[in-house]
Amino acid sequence: MRLSQYFLPTLREDPSEAEVVSHKFMLRAGMIRKVAAGIYNYLPAGLKVIKKVENIVRKYMNEAGAIELLMPAVVPAELWIESGRWNVYGKELLRLKDRHDRDFCIGPTHEEVVTDIVRNEVKSYKQLPLNLYQIQTKFRDEVRPRFGLMRGREFIMKDAYSFDVDDEGAEKSYMLMYEAYCKIFEACGLEYVVVEADSGAIGGNFSHEFMVTADTGEDFVISCTNCDFAANIEKAPILDEGVVSDEPLKEPEIVTTKNIKKVVDVADYLGIPPHKHVKTLILKSEDKFFAILIRGDRELNLAKVKNFFDLPYVEFADEEDILRITGGPVGFSGPKGLDIPVYADYEIKYMKNFVLGVNEKDKHQINSNLGRDFEVDGFGDFRNAVPGDKCARCKKGEYKITKGIEVGHIFKLGTKYSKAMNAYYLDKDGKQKLMVMGCYGIGIGRTAAAAIEQNHDEKGIIWPVQIAPFEVVIVPINTNSEDVVNLSETLYLKLKNNNVDVLIDDRDERAGVKFNDADLVGYPLRINVGAKALAKGNVEIFIRKTKETVEVKKEDAIAKTMQLLDDLRSKRI
Repeated sequence: MRLSQYFLPTLREDPSEAEVVSHKFMLRAGMIRKVAAGIYNYLPAGLKVIKKVENIVRKYMNEAGAIELLMPAVVPAELWIESGRWNVYGKELLRLKDRHDRDFCIGPTHEEVVTDIVRNEVKSYKQLPLNLYQIQTKFRDEVRPRFGLMRGREFIMKDAYSFDVDDEGAEKSYMLMYEAYCKIFEACGLEYVVVEADSGAIGGNFSHEFMVTADTGEDFVISCTNCDFAANIEKAPILDEGVVSDEPLKEPEIVTTKNIKKVVDVADYLGIPPHKHVKTLILKSEDKFFAILIRGDRELNLAKVKNFFDLPYVEFADEEDILRITGGPVGFSGPKGLDIPVYADYEIKYMKNFVLGVNEKDKHQINSNLGRDFEVDGFGDFRNAVPGDKCARCKKGEYKITKGIEVGHIFKLGTKYSKAMNAYYLDKDGKQKLMVMGCYGIGIGRTAAAAIEQNHDEKGIIWPVQIAPFEVVIVPINTNSEDVVNLSETLYLKLKNNNVDVLIDDRDERAGVKFNDADLVGYPLRINVGAKALAKGNVEIFIRKTKETVEVKKEDAIAKTMQLLDDLRSKRI
C-alpha cells in the first residue's frame, strides 16, 4: 500500500476528548473517529488491526472445534422474556419498537438467540457437544461511555456458546475455550493473566477473566503473595477472621455534625479516623430493600451482595426511599430502628466504640457498639479486597493489587438458559435431559485498545507485529533522489512478494514528518532509505520496540527485515 493513496488522517495534537492512552493514540493515528458518545467509525488502519485480531480469534476458535455462524443484532423481546432477563438486565439493554409496536432489543449478548437455535435443531445426544460462535457488533447502553474502544456502547465481540450432555462434558468444553483463549492472546503478542471472576448479568456459577496487564488499566487484579490465586476485585473473597479490640466499651453519645455527612468529613470534624466509622448503606433489588453495614474506609462490593442474597441485581436506594425508610436524609443513616433486614460485613464483628448514623439530619453517635446499641440479621463478605488482606485460598499470603484490562471472559452457565427455554435432548435411553451450557466472549476492539495500553511510549503506539496495521513501513527520505526512490520501490515490491504487510511512505513530506507519523502509528519496523546511507550501499532498519537502528547492506535488507519480523513474533526482541 502507498501512503499517498491511503486514508490515514493523523493528528499532531492530543484530542481534548481523549481520556486514556489508547483513546488518544487511536484518534491521533487516524484509526478511529467519534460519531456519538461511545460509538466510533473504524478508519482503514484501525479496521486492519480489528481484522487481524478477528483472524487470530477465528483461527484458534476453529482449531478448538467451534463453528462460526452469524445471529441478528436485533432480537425480539419474547426470547429475553422467556429467559427472564428482559426485566432484570437494566438500562444497558437498548430496547426499541418496530412499526407494529412489537418490542425488540439490540443484543448485548446472544444466549437467548443461540439457545433458541439449538433447541429447535438439536434433538439427540449424538448431535452434542456443540460450540457455536460469531464475531458481531453489539450494543450496551453504558451510562458513562468512556476511554474510546475500552468502554464504548457499540463494540465488536466474539461470543461463543457451548452445549453438552452433562457437567463433565461442559467442563471439557470450558477447558478447551480456556486453552484457546490463552493461545489467542499469546498470538496477539500480549502479556495477560487469568483470574477468577464474577459472572454478572450473564449468569452461571463459575467464570474466568483474561486480563491484559497494564499500568493504565481500569480493572483491578487481586493476587496472592504466596500462592497462585488471582481474581478480579468483584470476586476476591475476604476471610471472616479478626481480633476483637480489648478496649472497654464507652458510653454512647449523640453529637451534632451539621451539614457534614461524608465519612471523611465527619472523621475530620470529630477527630476519629474513618476506620472507626461504620456506614449504613440502603440497597434495593426490585421492590425489596435492605441495609448493609461496612467499615467507613471500605468500599461496598455490589456483586458480592447480589450473590450472597441470590438476587437478580442490586442497586443503591434513591434519596426519597432512604428518607422514607430511615426517617433521615442521605449521609445520616444508621441500623437502629429500621424495619428492613440489616446485615453487616464480617469486619463489623470485631469493632468497638465506632461512629454511626442515627437516622436524623446532622446527628451521629460516637462510641456505638454492636449488640448493645443495635442488632443485625447476619454477617457476610460484602466489601472489596484491599492490599494486605489475608488470602482466602492459602490463608498464608496477602493480597496485592495490580491493574489490568479485561479482554476475555468465559462462563460455565450450567442449565440457566436451557431450563428457562426448554432446551432438551434425548439421551441414550430416550429420556429428556437439559443441555449444559457455557459461554465465552472476547472484546475485539478492547483487545486492540489493550495492546496499545500495554505497548506505547510518549511518541505513539508500539504495536505487537501480529496485529499491527502494517508490519513494515518504507520511508524514502528524499523523494527527489532517483536512487532513493528506485531502491525504496524495489524493497517495497520484494517485501510484498514475501507476504509482508508493507506500506511505503511516498508522500512529498519532510523526513521528520514521516518519522513522527511512523512512530505515532506504531509500525514495528521502519526501513529508512536515504542518500547518505545509500552512498555507502546501506539502508537503515529502525525497530520501534527497542528504538534500535540497524544499518545493513541494501542487498541484505530483505533478509534482515524477515529475520527481525520473526524475532518480533517470537519475542526474541
